[in-house]
Amino acid sequence: MLDRSGPVPRAALIARHDRRGRLVWSLPKGHVEAGETPVDTAVREVEEETGIRGTVLAPLGTIDFWFVADRRRVHKTVHHFLLEAQGGELSDADVEVVEVAWFPLPDVPSVLAYADERRLLERVDDLLAPPGGHADTGTGG
Repeated sequence: MLDRSGPVPRAALIARHDRRGRLVWSLPKGHVEAGETPVDTAVREVEEETGIRGTVLAPLGTIDFWFVADRRRVHKTVHHFLLEAQGGELSDADVEVVEVAWFPLPDVPSVLAYADERRLLERVDDLLAPPGGHADTGTGG
């Protein structure tokens, strides 16, 4: 979730505890419900997990990974999208979220716990650039 209303663009991130009990920051994400498209899911889940309503600007990319749950290997595919904030207030009311906060966009790569999510952010500058130009958000890429 991106907010460009101030002097420095900022992104809303969520935090959860990992298996070791450490607080880890990540991009909001969730499960596709029956009848939803990945875009529908992104808008719904971001609002549920951050309290911020948004609209999709562009796809960021897909992350595939494996994890173990109940002694079974589970494969998960997550479709990430760049969303622009349209309203709402930050909220950690979602039971899966421990904390939610805005971070200046240039700081986000150093805050995110997962390398695959940091790689997705490398596309943000180009996605926000005006046609024929380059947006300077400070994230590199």
